[in-house]
Amino acid sequence: MAHDHDATADVYNPNFDDKAASWDDPAKRERARLVAESIVGIVSPDRTTRLFEYGAGTGLVTEAFGGRVGPALLADSSAGMREVMATKVLDGRLRDARVTDLDLSVPDAVLPDERFDLVVTVMVLHHVLDLDLVLSRFRTLLEPTGHLCIVDLDAEDGSFHGDGFVGHHGFEREALRSRLESVGFSDVDITDCGHVSHDDGTFSLFLAVARP
Repeated sequence: MAHDHDATADVYNPNFDDKAASWDDPAKRERARLVAESIVGIVSPDRTTRLFEYGAGTGLVTEAFGGRVGPALLADSSAGMREVMATKVLDGRLRDARVTDLDLSVPDAVLPDERFDLVVTVMVLHHVLDLDLVLSRFRTLLEPTGHLCIVDLDAEDGSFHGDGFVGHHGFEREALRSRLESVGFSDVDITDCGHVSHDDGTFSLFLAVARP
C-alpha cells in the first residue's frame, strides 16, 4: 500500500523528511484508496468513528477515508511528514484531524488519555522491533468495541528492503494472528489487500482486523 517505508519505527530513517514533499505520487494515492476501501468494507466506520492512524506518513489513508470517519489523530515520527499533514489539515484535505509525533515503540512514551474506535497502521509494523509493546499499546488505545486494522507485507525473502535492514521481512499470517491473540486481541481476520511494487519486485499485502 501507501507507505513504502514508514517513518514511525524503532530505527528512524531521516530520509523521510527529505521525501515528504514529493511523497504523494499517483501510485501511493491509489494504494491508499484501495486500503481505505478494504477497511471500510470490513469495519463500516462512520462520521462518529474516532480514528488513530499510526505511522501516517502524509496522511494519505486518512485522506482517502474522506467523510467516512470522524475526528482523527495522525502520528508520525518524521517532522517532514508531519509538516505535510499539518498543511493538509489547514487546507481542508484532512478534516477534523490533529497531528502528533507519538512513537509507541519508545518504552516511556506517554499515551493520550483519549480512546479510539479505529486504529489503523499501514506498512509500519515490519519496521517495529518490539511488536508486543506496540500491539499492546494499540489495544490500550482502543475502545472495547473498536477495531485494529493492520496492512503490511506478507512474509518475503528480504528483497523488499535489501541488505542491512533491521526489522521483519514481512509476516506469516498465522504467526501474526497468534501474536495479536497473545496480547489480548480476538476475532482476528486476515485477508488479501493488494500488492506493492518496490525495487523491481511485487510484494503481496494483507489486511488484519482484530478486536480488543
